[in-house]
Amino acid sequence: MMKYLQKLGRSLMLPVAVLPAAAILMGIGYWIDPEGWGSGNVLAAFLIKAGSSIIDNMSILFAVGVALGMSKDKDGSAALSGLVGFLIVTTLLSTDTVAMLLSIDVANVNPAFEKIANQFIGIISGIIAAVMYNRFSHVQLPTALAFFSGKRLVPIMTAATMLVASAALFFIWPVIFTALVSFGEGISGLGATGAGLYGFFNRLLIPTGLHHALNSVFWFDVAGINDISNFWAGTGTKGITGMYQAGFFPIMMFGLPAAALAMYHTAKTKRKKQAASLMMAAGFASFFTGVTEPLEFAFMFLAPALYVVHAALTGLSLFIAATFHWTAGFGFSAGFVDFVLSFRLPLANQPYMLIVQGLVFAVIYYFLFRFLIVKFNLKTPGREEDEDVADEDANGVASTTGNKFSGMAASIFEGLGGDANITSVDYCATRLRVEVKDMNAVNQKKIKDTGVPGINVVGPQSIQVIVGTSVQFVADEIEKIRK
Repeated sequence: MMKYLQKLGRSLMLPVAVLPAAAILMGIGYWIDPEGWGSGNVLAAFLIKAGSSIIDNMSILFAVGVALGMSKDKDGSAALSGLVGFLIVTTLLSTDTVAMLLSIDVANVNPAFEKIANQFIGIISGIIAAVMYNRFSHVQLPTALAFFSGKRLVPIMTAATMLVASAALFFIWPVIFTALVSFGEGISGLGATGAGLYGFFNRLLIPTGLHHALNSVFWFDVAGINDISNFWAGTGTKGITGMYQAGFFPIMMFGLPAAALAMYHTAKTKRKKQAASLMMAAGFASFFTGVTEPLEFAFMFLAPALYVVHAALTGLSLFIAATFHWTAGFGFSAGFVDFVLSFRLPLANQPYMLIVQGLVFAVIYYFLFRFLIVKFNLKTPGREEDEDVADEDANGVASTTGNKFSGMAASIFEGLGGDANITSVDYCATRLRVEVKDMNAVNQKKIKDTGVPGINVVGPQSIQVIVGTSVQFVADEIEKIRK
């Protein structure tokens, strides 16, 4: 199960990598025009819309990215199938369609269906598409239906499967969503403790997108709290209104960037540069704009236990801020931009103390994350086993020319026993991951003679050929030979 979650986490790296840039664009645009959100400034509108085109469609990116990453040979038809699956379920369970199916007015449709296009649905669509690809991409249909054989069959099977999934979600999704809203209403009267519980479950539900159900209770007018609007309108109680927002600032501005630094410092030596690129961009997005998904999705599946620790610390932060009545608010998210904009609002109460709290949480996050990662060998970005390089010379293969890729691939293919022995070929960042029928038929010396840094036999039918950062090009050439 853990390996499956880690594979899922690696699959999300492709879409996650683009999110920090989008978040920063939106943050800058919002800073330029904090009241009009682009309506009062052309440049702000340009930046906000450019960033929101990505952030607002994160679920679609996840559907495509997960399908691509979880498919056995990273084929584009899997990604297309992920998109197909997502479009089917979100269309069938949209408020308009549900109203038509139930023959009721749109206004009477369960609010849960307004939130159906979330990250959880995107991930589920991607997983189903990948399963369909791995199962049906090589199926040959009878001659009359031959056009739909193989990879063309995958989107069709994905569509059929998503029909069943949509039927199940039609009944399941409203129950889950409504239960969370009721849960939020139940804890809303617990004062600072309720704020802490809200913060904990808010983060814990991020992977599913169900945090929106809780947010609707505390931030908006579902249960009469309406924390965001009341704070910015100045209609509330100083030190109380804003209690469901303030505790996020120490986490998003200080805690998570410190966690990013810890993950960078604990990354494998040969992958520090790659880890630094992601951690720096995601950490800055979290601090500046309060968009945390790029950083959280970078480790929530790779190290789920660590993510639970993060959720607990978030709950603690909201509890502390609410206990001492330190308040600040946000219109976009709890980043630097909103902190500055809300600093002088009438209901902002000692907001500078949130900076002090944030500095303390930065220390806690850094040392706690670093300790847990090293102590339990958690597979945070840069520490995944499949991504390790066994020798210093691994990167040397990256300078190989295109012609040499062909020759190297041919030799490796022959050394693995050719089509008669190879069952499947996959690759990660540095390794070919090959399934063979008979390990005795593999000529390891012939493979090593190509100049690869090493070979790792991981099972009776599983072998990894460590190529280096240019592994994709070698894998592509092997696929050409197999065809």
